[in-house]
Amino acid sequence: MSVITFKPKAVSTKLLTTLNPRTREIIVNRYGLNKPDRMTLESIGKNYGITRERVRQIENFALATIKKSKEYKDNLFIFDELKKVIKDLGLVVSEDHLMKHISKDPVIQNHINLYLALGDNFIKHKGDDIFHPHFSVNKENAENVRNALNGLYESITPEELVKEEEIYERFLKHLGETLKEYKNNKEVIYRYLALSKAIGKNQLNEWGHTSSPHIKARGIKDYAYLIMRKKGEPMHFKDVASEINKIFGKKAHVATCHNELIKDDRFVLVGRGMYGLKDWGHTGGVVRDVIETVMKEEKRPLGKDELVKLVLAKRMVKPNTVIVNLQNSKEFKKNKDGLWLLA
Repeated sequence: MSVITFKPKAVSTKLLTTLNPRTREIIVNRYGLNKPDRMTLESIGKNYGITRERVRQIENFALATIKKSKEYKDNLFIFDELKKVIKDLGLVVSEDHLMKHISKDPVIQNHINLYLALGDNFIKHKGDDIFHPHFSVNKENAENVRNALNGLYESITPEELVKEEEIYERFLKHLGETLKEYKNNKEVIYRYLALSKAIGKNQLNEWGHTSSPHIKARGIKDYAYLIMRKKGEPMHFKDVASEINKIFGKKAHVATCHNELIKDDRFVLVGRGMYGLKDWGHTGGVVRDVIETVMKEEKRPLGKDELVKLVLAKRMVKPNTVIVNLQNSKEFKKNKDGLWLLA
């Protein structure tokens, strides 16, 4: 069911009757009323042998002429309908979502863009490095949403990943008491979040900075990190490759996956073909190195059983392997209480 009652192409035909043929053609090309692609000021200027600034002047004059016409006054209801659509979407909405919500047809979307340029109640906020282009019917509402998004961004560290439920709650805190009529509407809140270019989510519905490889994965190693983080325990490189194929739909060859895990210091070989994350406290090197790391971390003599337990938390080996390595008298020794420490 359409969210608007009027037929955009029919309305546009009426509105453009007030313009002379050349001006009408310029508006049709500038807004893409006959085809999906909208022509630039420069390309239209080349067609007519005039400057891009002159084209801009003609466009502005044409819009002003239409707004003074009887046809415009006869069709004021379309602006009320579009205002209601934007209000229903949360008063602030990205241009892309608004257009797709009204119609999937790009030409119809171009007609809607013309009406938003003609209407007095619509504010278009241009896109930049931080936000996608968006529309509102109130500057203050749009500013409140942008400020809340900036606050949310600053609350997330560059490498942090935030669960979907938490990102929702965090954003509401930054939004404060503004736009409170939409706070229980998750669809609207996620539309607000979608305005940001700086914050996004990965395919596991974890949110963070879009500059992070955890959000925009740049290769097999980044997908592997997300897979292992989700699993929460060491995995064999063959299983990692299989899960990348299954969850992300990426063709991860086993050998390639293994090579990426070896080269990236986020991963630690903890057993035969088994990898864990450095974040989990796993330590690289041979078993002797792991024992040494544990002793340095604990800064005290350790009993055999406790020492074995601590080493096994960092490396998947048999307990006896740890005990055998302790016999290296150049590295380790027992004190008079039978506790182990560095030699």
